[in-house]
Amino acid sequence: MGGTALAGTPSDGPMTNAAPIAAAPQMGSSATPWYRRLYTVVLAAIIAGAVLGYCYPDVGANLKPLGDLFIRLIRMMIEPIVFVTVVVGVGNMGNAREVGRVGLKAFIYFEALTSLALVLGLIAANVIRPGDGITLDSPAVSPAVVAASAAEHPGFLAALLQVVPESVVGAFAKGETLQVLFFSVLLGLGLSSLGTRARPVLDLFERLTQGLFAVIGLIMRLAPIGAFGAMAFTVGKYGLGALHHLGLLLLGMFVTCAVFIFGVLMLVARLGGFSLWRFLVYIREEILVVLGTSTSESALPGLMLKLERLGCARPVVGLVVPTGYAFNLDGTSVYLTMAALFIAQAAHVPFGWEQQLALLGLLLLTSKGSAAVTGGGFVTLAATVSSLHTLPIAGLSLVFGVDRFMSEARALTNLIGNGVATIIVARWEGALDTATMRRVLSGEETP
Repeated sequence: MGGTALAGTPSDGPMTNAAPIAAAPQMGSSATPWYRRLYTVVLAAIIAGAVLGYCYPDVGANLKPLGDLFIRLIRMMIEPIVFVTVVVGVGNMGNAREVGRVGLKAFIYFEALTSLALVLGLIAANVIRPGDGITLDSPAVSPAVVAASAAEHPGFLAALLQVVPESVVGAFAKGETLQVLFFSVLLGLGLSSLGTRARPVLDLFERLTQGLFAVIGLIMRLAPIGAFGAMAFTVGKYGLGALHHLGLLLLGMFVTCAVFIFGVLMLVARLGGFSLWRFLVYIREEILVVLGTSTSESALPGLMLKLERLGCARPVVGLVVPTGYAFNLDGTSVYLTMAALFIAQAAHVPFGWEQQLALLGLLLLTSKGSAAVTGGGFVTLAATVSSLHTLPIAGLSLVFGVDRFMSEARALTNLIGNGVATIIVARWEGALDTATMRRVLSGEETP
């Protein structure tokens, strides 16, 4: 199995997919009636959760454990899947030079796209000016919360140091994906250097990969329950009225993210030779799961599986997707510049282009350590505001109340951005089976 190449593997690149992961069930197959497909059931669950939370707020607020349970089940699988996928991919890749080449290309892409997202958020905040007419009279976030949030964000250089785990077991136990990724690359390179002697180990990891993705298939059957509980809690706890208090900021955030997706990412996808709209249809289950749970991390395993089925070589998927969840957070980048300028406008702090460029330079560093989980963007925002010393800390209270709702737009944009990034890097590396991609995106069955 380990030496069998996936049908349609590109012949012009050094990397190949291993045997297709067939153990995971095909959800949303064309043979399944529309009303039984996963994305339909998840969408219905989201609507039902919102209705329940609105009509019975106390009941909805008490359903938070359902959403937390689903997210915990998904997170439980992330590190093992990243580990086996990267070890197999790098082990079959050949040498460290190829790993470094893919990593460099991914880093260049991440920097370019996140910088565009930061600039777009800056422009949107200057045009919409959501903070005008708002005063800092909301209940303040306690200084302890702000200090803790800032302390949780270590900064760029410290974040690089934290990539290297003190203990391999500790990296798995703490759920540190980047540390697991780092060790996985090293182990893959070590196995690759052994040549044919490592073949039995790589074959074992191949079979383990299939088993792990089969578990993901089982967990995804619980997605409607998780989305129902998460949405019921959000509406029940905060209410629909919370959207009205800072409606302009929320609307600006959603519109700006939509412009980024259907403007920037659509152009990137067209240059990459595929339809963004068809890709969105292809990952519709993952989009709805993210919409229900407000975290793009909940869709990471499913996204990796679908990208591989789309024709992206497994080594590229295994490297680009996990690192993208830390360094390619397009939605979070839009949010950070918009929220920072919103605070400046609401506090009537003079914030000219000089200060905005300084903010942009700071965010180019601090935004790279954001976690792809609910609330991670607010932690980074708190760290940024604390570092500037020109914006009032109390301004975070204006954003804190509706941060949960803005995390929807952040997470969706992050998910789509990382999917597009993987396809582009794979094509750039010559590790994309374009024939398979066309068949899959057009609705035909994958080989």
